[in-house]
Amino acid sequence: MAYAGRFSQSDDYRREELIRIIEHSVEKLTLQELEALYYDMSTKNYIND
Repeated sequence: MAYAGRFSQSDDYRREELIRIIEHSVEKLTLQELEALYYDMSTKNYIND
């Protein structure tokens, strides 16, 4: 039942939860992994410098 509860959460709460999870994961990446992620995100226009 806990899984079904996630679908009833507000979009803002879920967005904040996902950001926290992503930030925590990114903090553990090596420099090479961060560079690869940056390259991938910039080629898909998720990052605009």
